[in-house]
Amino acid sequence: MLEDREAMLRRLHELRSEHRDLDTVILRLESGFGDQLQLQRLKKRKLKLKDEVSWLEGQLVPDIIA
Repeated sequence: MLEDREAMLRRLHELRSEHRDLDTVILRLESGFGDQLQLQRLKKRKLKLKDEVSWLEGQLVPDIIA
């Protein structure tokens, strides 16, 4: 169980890092005359990463029943 949690934490770190990197790339493409199709794909990937991060965070934080 502990190994699974550590693997999930590593994956979460990787996803957050990629998400930040995509922010930088998207900003550069938007400020210039970047390829709109590529920009659209990067934004879609960024949204997918956000969903994965949210899911992993939900798995790592136990449900609190009030």
